[in-house]
Amino acid sequence: MAGRKKNKQDYSTSQLLNYASNSYLERTSRPVYAIVFLLPFIVFYEIGTILINTDVLNRSQVRVVAFVWLQQLLQYLGTSSRIAWIAPPLVVILILIGLQLASRKAWYFRAGDYIPMVVECVLLAIPLIVLSLFFNRPVAAPPAPGPDSNAPVAAACVAEEPAGAAAAPVVRLVAGSAAASRSLMANIVTGVGAGIYEELVFRLILICLLMVFFQDLIGLSHSNAIVSSVLISAALFSAHHHIIFLDGQFGRSAAFNWTEFSFRTMAGVYFAALFALRGFGITAGTHAFYDIIATLINAFFFDR
Repeated sequence: MAGRKKNKQDYSTSQLLNYASNSYLERTSRPVYAIVFLLPFIVFYEIGTILINTDVLNRSQVRVVAFVWLQQLLQYLGTSSRIAWIAPPLVVILILIGLQLASRKAWYFRAGDYIPMVVECVLLAIPLIVLSLFFNRPVAAPPAPGPDSNAPVAAACVAEEPAGAAAAPVVRLVAGSAAASRSLMANIVTGVGAGIYEELVFRLILICLLMVFFQDLIGLSHSNAIVSSVLISAALFSAHHHIIFLDGQFGRSAAFNWTEFSFRTMAGVYFAALFALRGFGITAGTHAFYDIIATLINAFFFDR
């Protein structure tokens, strides 16, 4: 009996499924794979945020709201503002290292798995693109698009932080707004950041906390706790694109729209399912590639 239990633990790499030992699905579900896979995304987001200085962003550093939440939490805990500025990427890595230690899985990474993981994330993003186009399909000839036009694909939720200000209004950058290629790159950078930090907050952290609350504190069954945690996290993920909390105050990032809210809630459920089946790395990568593809579709097809 003990041998069977140990064998099950060795094969378990996700919350719902057991994959064959050392298979592609088993390896790429490991937290160490998430670290290596997402490291280029993290570096791209950090360098891109620092280097972008266009007419659209010349007075601000654009950060994903979930990133700013981590900064403010670290400052509340007593870290300096300078350390809090660079600490969120380290938080991601440290959490994944802790999960890797707890999983007792092998630490090696096969370089040949990287490109298949990229392809998998792109393919997994396509259903969300199709769903987004379905939810936002025009019913009549649309007016000429403006900076905040209702593009068929939703943009990432970001926070604008002007230099020298402790807090700033929450804004929503729309691909293809005034500065063409440069603003397009700004949206791609923030989309990559959203993939990492929104998945960290709303899937990896929030779902785990909700599971503890519903299953351990309230005493719901495991299945009911999963359903409740996924639905609540998905609804909060969607709601934070409209009303968010920064610096102790609520702010509006976009006017409420039932169509967009419903789409993002369904997207939150989809990402939660990916998180349970494929782990954090593939989920964050899929979210990032969805934002990138959505930005490109908006820029080249709907915002002209």
